[in-house]
Amino acid sequence: MLAVAGIDIGSATTKAVILEGNKILAFHLEPTGANAKETGDRALAFALQEAGIDLADLGAIVATGYGRISVPFARRRVTEITCHGRGASALFPATRTVIDIGGQDSKVIRLDAGGMVSDFIMNDKCAAGTGRFLEVMAGVLEIRVADLGALALKARRGAAISSTCTVFAESEVVGLIARGCPKEEIALGLCEAVAARLEGMVRRVGLEGEVMLTGGVALNEGVRRALERRLGVKLRVPPQPQLVGAYGAALLARDLNA
Repeated sequence: MLAVAGIDIGSATTKAVILEGNKILAFHLEPTGANAKETGDRALAFALQEAGIDLADLGAIVATGYGRISVPFARRRVTEITCHGRGASALFPATRTVIDIGGQDSKVIRLDAGGMVSDFIMNDKCAAGTGRFLEVMAGVLEIRVADLGALALKARRGAAISSTCTVFAESEVVGLIARGCPKEEIALGLCEAVAARLEGMVRRVGLEGEVMLTGGVALNEGVRRALERRLGVKLRVPPQPQLVGAYGAALLARDLNA
């Protein structure tokens, strides 16, 4: 069986997955940067190198994400909604709701019993409820964004942050710091603000069945727990939550090659 590839060029991170049958041979992630085409080429090259195969050995390539048009050698270009749905359903077949929190957008996808997308909602007009929101706030707190979730878990209560608009929330955080509010309480308040934004999106699409959390922000334990409290469900988080879209694209490539 020929190997296939899925490439997900997101606004913040580019992911490539090499798949052979049901086995992931290799994957690679790196920041997208200013040139989506170069990054996509490089991510695929690194993944191919790790898999020990050449581009000519691939039976098909499917591209997804914002930069999917920047992959000229892709046989198909598919929306990230479809690819995330396919990847999530393959990882956990009982999944009916997918919450994806990426670098600069967030989306909630509802799947039917066959794993097909039945409805979705997407926030791609502002940074509210995205990784970028948390990145900006971590900068204000003078910590790494990767440490924000762990810091939030140290707080008993979260600081009240009324706005999910990045500009207004930044002003709120600056004011909280000036008043001596502990950083861990601010961190928890920020995680809760993101969770509140996502909860509203989930309620509009409808919460059904098992719920999977994907995207880079899924690695933030503070956001995950805050979202679980709001939704009243246990969220399933795959080992590599950023790869779900690329994995779904690779599965679609495998279908083309069948």
